[in-house]
Amino acid sequence: MRQFPCTLEALVVRTDFSAEGAWGALQAALFSPSKDGFLANVALVDDRQYEGLTPGQALDLIPAEHQHPLLVLADLVAVTSAEHPLLVVDRRGERGRCIRAVAAELWSIENNLSGANMDFEEFVGAVDGDGVFRGF
Repeated sequence: MRQFPCTLEALVVRTDFSAEGAWGALQAALFSPSKDGFLANVALVDDRQYEGLTPGQALDLIPAEHQHPLLVLADLVAVTSAEHPLLVVDRRGERGRCIRAVAAELWSIENNLSGANMDFEEFVGAVDGDGVFRGF
């Protein structure tokens, strides 16, 4: 399996291909600005060779020179749920630790981690009772 591309953005890797229309809706949520105009700085990886990847497998495919502090997986849960709760994987603090974040709020995690304004731990502490980050 090929490594992911090396980009400056956070990688959002599609690992589920069961619902094409839902994938389009997830992308729309990712690329729609927040009410304050914020966007996540992400690069989509949409390739069937990555279907079914686990977080651990995906981490192993990141090039050594890729420096972004997180990896995002668009798995079955993210693609088929109305809020598109993406699986966000920590690459720095506790490598491989995951939380879910609704697509419309990914900007908050990406912007704050890439700018070193916050730590992944702060987002872990802000998830709802069902384990999903929906914003502060």
